[in-house]
Amino acid sequence: MSENTAEPKQLLHLVFGGELKKLGGVEFRDLEKLDIVGIYPNFETAQRAWKSKAQQTVDNAHMRYFIVHMHKLLDPDTGKAS
Repeated sequence: MSENTAEPKQLLHLVFGGELKKLGGVEFRDLEKLDIVGIYPNFETAQRAWKSKAQQTVDNAHMRYFIVHMHKLLDPDTGKAS
């Protein structure tokens, strides 16, 4: 990589999901069965992973996947929690 080319800033995003206790809620039926899809360096790749998992579980109305903006919880410049 040349000196003038800067890498894009990492804005970490977590994609995870599971079966909800009731529709419209955010409480999971079984925490041991949470599906941790992965951690991604930007929103675009996280959204692709989220969409793929959501489409795979479309037949289960209680199954939900979420994107957590980890960069809002952790300051990427200092590595400290905000």
